[in-house]
Amino acid sequence: MIRCLAIDDETPALDILEDNIRRIPFLHLVKKCKNAYAAMEAMQEETVDLLFLDIEMPGISGLSFLKSLPNKPMVIFITAYRNYAVEGFELDVLDYLVKPVAFDRFLKAVNKALEYQGFKQKEGGPVFPDYLFLHTEYQLTKIVLQEISYIEGLRNYIKIHFADSAKPILSKSSLKAIEEKLPPTRFTRVHKSFIVSLDKISSIRNDIIRIGVRDIPLSKSCRDDFYRKISDAR
Repeated sequence: MIRCLAIDDETPALDILEDNIRRIPFLHLVKKCKNAYAAMEAMQEETVDLLFLDIEMPGISGLSFLKSLPNKPMVIFITAYRNYAVEGFELDVLDYLVKPVAFDRFLKAVNKALEYQGFKQKEGGPVFPDYLFLHTEYQLTKIVLQEISYIEGLRNYIKIHFADSAKPILSKSSLKAIEEKLPPTRFTRVHKSFIVSLDKISSIRNDIIRIGVRDIPLSKSCRDDFYRKISDAR
């Protein structure tokens, strides 16, 4: 299954795109967005494998938005303008579709995405960078993974705590979404409300994990996976 985000400032174009996506069994539409700001927020909250991206939009253009992403998913441009094709392919997009898009042309483009996804999975799975960019207080903030101590879930937000006693930061996201962006050999879910950095753990006693001066509960549902990971790390 390929999880998609549709981004276009025109409602009719979004509706057509949604209809096309729903006709393809291996595509799942995560959300429709009318601008890059909404897309940034959606990508913090959900895992996205493929962007259907318009280029000329108010505020941030599709090209600028794509250039700003540190971890780019697959991208298919869908635009009314042909003159951005060269620049688009220089950004390694999978395909460049010019509106109006016939369904058979759309199908050809998404089949490229399916083939590429299969190739990457055979190649050895996802590669995790040493940092993330998270949307915090109307800006994108770079978070170095090595500096994270643990992450706490707070309803519609996550609170990231750092090992060097720096002030924690809040980002509108879910623990599930951030967990999928973290290398599983370095971070693990230990409770419905907590993800911890394995190398920041000071001690474990009676299902209580000590990180710095904070005690974090280890839930029964996470216990087996947690002890397997720390056993593999020894």
